[in-house]
Amino acid sequence: MAEIACKELFPGERLTVCRNPLLAEERTRRRQDLLKATEKGIREVEAATRRKKNRLKGATKIALRLEKALASRKMRKHFVTDVREDGFSWRRNAESIAAEEALDGFHVVRTSLPESAMAADETVRAYKSLARVERAFRTMKTVDLKVRPVHHRLAGRVRAHVLLCMLAYYVEWHMREALKPLLFHDEEPTAATSPVAPAEPSDGAALKAATKRTTSGLPAQGFQGLMAHLATLSRLRVKPRSESAAEFEMTSTPTPLQAEAFRLLGVRIS
Repeated sequence: MAEIACKELFPGERLTVCRNPLLAEERTRRRQDLLKATEKGIREVEAATRRKKNRLKGATKIALRLEKALASRKMRKHFVTDVREDGFSWRRNAESIAAEEALDGFHVVRTSLPESAMAADETVRAYKSLARVERAFRTMKTVDLKVRPVHHRLAGRVRAHVLLCMLAYYVEWHMREALKPLLFHDEEPTAATSPVAPAEPSDGAALKAATKRTTSGLPAQGFQGLMAHLATLSRLRVKPRSESAAEFEMTSTPTPLQAEAFRLLGVRIS
């Protein structure tokens, strides 16, 4: 991680350059896979220009087929081609590949805050925490709350609808925090030694993922699965046929998982 400045292009801003070696390795591996897959497509076009029956010929037709093979995996910039009427030649663009490899694993975080307000490592951590905001929007839009469709037309009602969804997400966040012992969530996340390095799961989270069991022996759950299981608990109002008998409520017997969930939430079942 290094901090640089470029007053000409980014006046009044600080630029923090980060490099993740694990991400660099993954991007290098993926590029090599894409290059090999693209070369396979090029060789198929090359074989079509050499076959005896229905041979592909003509510079325009060859160029169209070749461009399709190159564009399918967005590797056009990494190959140099020379199309002729009766065929073509090609090679990898070593300069282009090397230039891209030199940037593998790098990303730049920009901020207008002075260093006295936020240091470089704090800037990177703040940027990475935006993933929580994106997760919240995804939960509200599609996963749990589904803010759409909005069956309102007046501006005030639309704002109230969105506010209620935000409050519902706030409640869900607290529920997830309280129910962590029953979920696959990491109860004791290990702080990364570097703001650039990815977070590593704790030993407890790894054990929970491997055994599908919580530390108390209950089956570990996803949040949606746990909510579906809690929804099977019913409370009935019974009205006896006898007029002299009073109505009463009867709650079904909770499973051990349901009982533990309500205990963690601090809610009485009956």
